[in-house]
Amino acid sequence: MPGLLGKKIGMTSMFSEEGKNIPCTILEVGPCVVSQIKTNEIDGYEAVQIAYDEQKESRMSKALMGHLKKANSKAVKKMVEVTPFDIEVNLGDILTVDLFEEGSFVTVVGTSKGKGFQGVVKRHGFAGVGDATHGQHNRLRAPGSIGAASYPARVFKGMRMAGQMGNERVKVENLQVLKIMSDRNVIIVKGAVPGAKNSYIIIEK
Repeated sequence: MPGLLGKKIGMTSMFSEEGKNIPCTILEVGPCVVSQIKTNEIDGYEAVQIAYDEQKESRMSKALMGHLKKANSKAVKKMVEVTPFDIEVNLGDILTVDLFEEGSFVTVVGTSKGKGFQGVVKRHGFAGVGDATHGQHNRLRAPGSIGAASYPARVFKGMRMAGQMGNERVKVENLQVLKIMSDRNVIIVKGAVPGAKNSYIIIEK
């Protein structure tokens, strides 16, 4: 199950052969360098570390640059481990969008947009009180009761309340690959992908 690093470029739409308008997301994927291969004998588990998105060497530590130069890689902004990796790869290999095929289904992992501190109506879809009669003052978007009194005399874990919303790791499965543009390292997938424009994503077969 090979995976690659990439960026979310934005959303657009395509027309199917039947004339249906399909919402889709444009992803820039790779090229990624295999910067390390982890094995059971040395690391205690198997994984492949891939590096993506070049940057200036001056912005990286010398230790990290020494690590990348073992794979003949330039300075990069992002490195992740992908596991399991069912194809044969070697240190320094360059992985591109050619790993994927049009019509196949992929899994995309990203970080959702952060919404800050939000109330229960926006965060959990609460309906609120519903009307402002019978002495209901400033209760239209209130959470309501969060528990009983003498028993259990506490708030249960997982109670849906106001708090930080978004900025979480989100995995979306079974997104169909509609088009691959190898010359531009671009994949177009059907549907939405978590994250803002230019945010990093991991795309897995």
